[in-house]
Amino acid sequence: MAQYGDFAWRTSRLYLSPLTTIATRARAYGLERIPATGSCVLAINHLHWIDVAIVGALSPRNINYVAKGEVQRVPLVGRFLLWHGVIPVRRGESDRDAVRAMRAYAASGRVIGLFVEGTRQRTGRPGKAQPGAAMVAIQESVPVLPVAVYGTQSWRIGNFAPCSLAVGQPVRFEDMPKGGRGYREATAEIEHRINVLFDWLADVQAQGRPRDLAPPV
Repeated sequence: MAQYGDFAWRTSRLYLSPLTTIATRARAYGLERIPATGSCVLAINHLHWIDVAIVGALSPRNINYVAKGEVQRVPLVGRFLLWHGVIPVRRGESDRDAVRAMRAYAASGRVIGLFVEGTRQRTGRPGKAQPGAAMVAIQESVPVLPVAVYGTQSWRIGNFAPCSLAVGQPVRFEDMPKGGRGYREATAEIEHRINVLFDWLADVQAQGRPRDLAPPV
């Protein structure tokens, strides 16, 4: 945990970031909303495995992603992701080690990346958000930045459909109670904001993705 994966990120940005940007024709809106220092949670929708690379390539800061624990067992890929400071979590059960790791990273001023649905969505749009992002934000008093990724539902190796990303305004939930009700209310707000951003990106994509637009939330 001491190195957080920063050395791996510096190395990957030299080759993976340009490759990802070229392959997806990625364009970002609202990146300036990501704070230059201090902890925050990026609450991201998830439609395709390429989402991980796109957000990582465009983000101005290194990200400690939360990923399903099974990635550790994938030959080469698992070690590569762990090298980048990924926080593995056991899906479908209470994983106290993962929760402690997320809170520790937040307390250390890191950027935590959470794909809020918990798994890839096959419907072509964001799904129901899970409470992980809200829980970390409330417990550690850090802001959540809703992030929508659009276009990856159509992206495939060979067609290289253009993909876009929008970052919403930071939202804080310190006034929410630390418990089930607070987590549910904050999660509903995060889900709503991601959907607003996703629909906004759909309109932007239809307009040919003009530059220098400000996402709505």
